[in-house]
Amino acid sequence: MSDAQILMALLPLVFASLGLMFLSLRDLIARPVKEVTGGNKAPWLLIILLVSTFGSVAYLLFGRRGQGPRNP
Repeated sequence: MSDAQILMALLPLVFASLGLMFLSLRDLIARPVKEVTGGNKAPWLLIILLVSTFGSVAYLLFGRRGQGPRNP
């Protein structure tokens, strides 16, 4: 398998990870502080940005409380 084929095979995974990160960041920004676990957005922002895909999934599963996502 050539380098170009490997890159093309990994590209959808990279886009999915970036999309998940964008979704998590958008939700975090739009959500009121009282609906974020821990009552502080800064730690979740760092988790989403530094832990990448796993941080985004952790936020979506454990970082939100309340009535679901908010539309900005």
